[in-house]
Amino acid sequence: MMSLLEIVHAHKLDGQYGIYSICSANPYVLRGAMIQAKRDGSFLLIESTSNQVDQFGGYTGMTPADFVSYVYRLADEEDFPSQNLIFGGDHLGPNTWQREPSVIAMGHAHELIRSYAAAGYTKIHLDTSMRCADDVVDDSTALAVNTIARRTAELCKTAEEASKTHAGNQPMVYVIGSDVPMPGGAQESLDDLQISSVEEIKEIIELCHKYFMEFGLEEAWQRVIAVVVQPGVEFGDMKIVDYDAGLTVEISRFIEKFPGLVYEAHSTDYQKPANLQKLVMDHFAILKVGPWLTYALREALFALSYIENDWLGNRKGIKLSNLLSTIEKVMVQNPEYWKNHYRGDTEQLRFARKYSLSDRIRYYWPNPQIQSVLQRLLDNLSQQPVPLTLISQFFPRQYEAVRSGQIKNKPLYLIIAKIMEIIEIYAEATKSGKVMYKMTEFDHIGNG
Repeated sequence: MMSLLEIVHAHKLDGQYGIYSICSANPYVLRGAMIQAKRDGSFLLIESTSNQVDQFGGYTGMTPADFVSYVYRLADEEDFPSQNLIFGGDHLGPNTWQREPSVIAMGHAHELIRSYAAAGYTKIHLDTSMRCADDVVDDSTALAVNTIARRTAELCKTAEEASKTHAGNQPMVYVIGSDVPMPGGAQESLDDLQISSVEEIKEIIELCHKYFMEFGLEEAWQRVIAVVVQPGVEFGDMKIVDYDAGLTVEISRFIEKFPGLVYEAHSTDYQKPANLQKLVMDHFAILKVGPWLTYALREALFALSYIENDWLGNRKGIKLSNLLSTIEKVMVQNPEYWKNHYRGDTEQLRFARKYSLSDRIRYYWPNPQIQSVLQRLLDNLSQQPVPLTLISQFFPRQYEAVRSGQIKNKPLYLIIAKIMEIIEIYAEATKSGKVMYKMTEFDHIGNG
């Protein structure tokens, strides 16, 4: 079976191939991703972040073992081969415990790493870039790179020890660096977004290598596959910063010096398809996507709610879901997932809660009230099938698929197909299905 190491080497051979990473716990998103990967005959890389899934449950209420079991259940239901699943942990480090002293925060981080390794995760982003409560820095924001590198090696040593006890079906690989916003999305202005410099990238690679060697992690260093940098892509509530290949020429050429390293690009959501393809060609071979997928889910569910109102709103004996008003009520009553991300007056906040590209609604779909009315929406439109005219109005691409018999005229199929519009873009940009066949041209590719 091909590994992430081999995918990276396939990319290094000709610069065309990569892999996309699904950063979501949403069942609709995961089902859509599984269907796409099954069609392509490709691996599926699914990642959870340190604040989403941890040894205490994270905001999803799931430990790493819980999350893996949950994904395997979905895979079984979708008849997706479990051996083609790759689990990744994103921003694993002291992120969740930044307000604690470093001894306590890093202690939790080590246990976090152990729990991920024990659950079968085989791609670990070692991220120690955040300050802990007692860290002294020269300015108000930046932690010394030397400290970041040393802590990165410390966590890698823990991961190596844990992976020997809990070997997965893939070799453990690592991603270093974190020149991106913390989990949850950008909160700063996007007008002065700084692209990573060669000097910054060189420093983190050299210092991490130094400490890996000091900690006896020579073999593990051969399995460091990527560096997280800022290629100049980001999004905010209403703004998208598009990739400009002309601004990354220097760093793109720089990574070519390292036979086993590519870049990992975070926050690639909402980029134009051509930009995603260019990112891969410029050695940002791992493309991470999350909010764009749940944004597509939101679009689909809002469209179904509008259809429900038009199609069933005046019929006797039918109780409408009132999905949109329920979401707004729940978000206003429980603002913890959006209050630190949205700015403005009452109307601006209302609009952002509903339509922001940051898609903070994604945190509210598991809410019991919302789940209840969502199920009513699906039941209503399953029992009273949506006429083609309304599918054409609200789901134009899916209308063609329904007409051609590719998907059924059922709300669940419309939702999944809407999400897959986005996943298809990433599959094409990374040539995910084709890389599997590319590798068959070679008997073996080593790690050198």
